[in-house]
Amino acid sequence: MKKFTGTGVALVTPFKADGAIDYPALERVIEHVILGNVDYLVVQGTTGESATLSEEEKMEVLAFTKKINRSRVPIVYGLGGNNTAALLAAMDTIDFSEVEAVLSVSPYYNKPSQAGIIAHYEALADKCPVPIILYNVPGRTMSNLSAATTLKLAQHKNIIGVKEASGNLEQCMRIVNAKPDNFLLISGDDMNTTPMRSIGAEGVISVMANAYPEIMGAIIHGNGEYSKKGSFSLLDINPLMYEESNPVGVKCLMEHLGICESHVRLPLQKASNDLRSRIIAAADRINTNQFYSPHLE
Repeated sequence: MKKFTGTGVALVTPFKADGAIDYPALERVIEHVILGNVDYLVVQGTTGESATLSEEEKMEVLAFTKKINRSRVPIVYGLGGNNTAALLAAMDTIDFSEVEAVLSVSPYYNKPSQAGIIAHYEALADKCPVPIILYNVPGRTMSNLSAATTLKLAQHKNIIGVKEASGNLEQCMRIVNAKPDNFLLISGDDMNTTPMRSIGAEGVISVMANAYPEIMGAIIHGNGEYSKKGSFSLLDINPLMYEESNPVGVKCLMEHLGICESHVRLPLQKASNDLRSRIIAAADRINTNQFYSPHLE
């Protein structure tokens, strides 16, 4: 699964002022990140505001992304939720052509036991026609995939990795220490990517890559010094991305950079004037020219 060892970008879904999907802007986003040498696209993850898109809209966004991508980089599709039966049924309606893997968030709200989480993922993996990447993000799901649970699921032939956004480095170390050789630990937190690389993470699924694909490329592909340099360059701006929830911050940043407008769907709202001013000030201090190549020696 070497195709997922680099920078995956959790694509935003640009909207117009009336809430409709802005497809010309989505094309600009896709071209921007591919030009910035991301390694793969993640369509309809949390950053894509999948919670507020209809099933028809999700299929349209996936089809449009395939059309614009033209098979230049692999595509991962976000398919997760807290209703196992509904997800299994959805698999019958999705066009998996050109989709290389599914990113599936751990069930939220229900707060299942670890045994329930294992049974949920095994049911999905048994049916899914493409490999599954687990997604552990306790800050959103209020339920953690323990290292033992991840390692149990890593034995399934159709589960190839985990996007780890728990922020728990000890947990990540336990996964790396005992995982199968072909199971990927993927950083789910941009600012933790450099330390996670040091313990064995082989990739990142990134929010910031929507705006700064070159910086995230340096972080995940560069040597130790360049990786740290990339991380340090984002120290001021990264916390602002989440202050009023993701993707409010990154869409505000992308509007400032001229990539797409900052509209989001309720219950999210556009960045406040105060946050917007701080994002712009932080962005104006970043020099992307120093990260000219994502595959630095």
